[in-house]
Amino acid sequence: MLKAEDLLEKTKRRVCQRKTRLLETRDLSLVGGFEMTRLWDKLLAPRSPNELASSIKARSGTRRCIFFIESFTLIRFRIMFRNQYDNDITIWSPQGRLHQVEYAMEAVKQGSACVGLRSNTHVVVLALKRSPGELASYQKKLIRIDDHMGIAIAGLTSDARVLSTFMRAEAMKSKLLYDRPLPVFRIVSAIGDKAQVNTQRYGRRPYGVGLLVAGYDDAGPHLFECAPSGNFFDYFAISIGSRSQSAKTYLEKHYEAFADASVDDLVVHGLRALRDTLQQDKELNINNCSIGIVGKGVKYHTVEGEGLQRYLDLLSEVDTGAGGGGAPAEADEGATPMETDM
Repeated sequence: MLKAEDLLEKTKRRVCQRKTRLLETRDLSLVGGFEMTRLWDKLLAPRSPNELASSIKARSGTRRCIFFIESFTLIRFRIMFRNQYDNDITIWSPQGRLHQVEYAMEAVKQGSACVGLRSNTHVVVLALKRSPGELASYQKKLIRIDDHMGIAIAGLTSDARVLSTFMRAEAMKSKLLYDRPLPVFRIVSAIGDKAQVNTQRYGRRPYGVGLLVAGYDDAGPHLFECAPSGNFFDYFAISIGSRSQSAKTYLEKHYEAFADASVDDLVVHGLRALRDTLQQDKELNINNCSIGIVGKGVKYHTVEGEGLQRYLDLLSEVDTGAGGGGAPAEADEGATPMETDM
């Protein structure tokens, strides 16, 4: 029968031989799949009959500790690293983190990219649409909430559908009770409260979707980001979803020009930022992108399909005139904002 110390050294050597970076410490309790586990049953998944015969058990006081080695690779067990702290939304890790909330925020990063920009008078949101297959239609990424408000979504479409229904109900209540459009900040705050409840109650799951809320009210244009954690922030420009960092880099370079920009300029900037999130072999076309616009004297509306071709042509003209780089030219008249779908 192997001693616990001998098995510990044997396991360490095996890990080192596989040249994994997981074992940066001698504490095996930090390595998923090879952690010391307190079990009262027989050895799990032995690598060989010899290991099963020896049982690989060690007694320590009144506890029986079993070191077990699975036949799978270490990579398979990296997901076990946080298991003791992510079984429920109400469990805090020693570092003060809620892992299930972080997982929900990772779901947003898996969705196709969405970009939002606002000037002093208008807000434009753009989104990439995905298709599950060649025989399927493209998913919807932009949802109208009211005449003065719309959202772009990244993440789980089903969760977005639930939240958009809630937002529409709140907007309708405001019209029926107060005979006025619902202020954008109020509905965003309600969404944040609704999402936050799912981060502190046992048995709940955080919403796996991020929202860009574009709206215009008496206080002016607004562009909010709502996260699964319940946090929300007001932005001049923002991007969420897959490869969104590339779009953020573009927006950070040009955001100072957005305040006094026309709607056409905002659209061109948005298309350029959205284009940076594409894979190298992909291009923007009338099928895979959409734009939503709302602003002073302009009700929320989306542009999709054939209506997008005009704006894609405008983007090409601006790129040609600017030599393929830089900000769009000032004379960008005639272009209108585009709609965003999922």
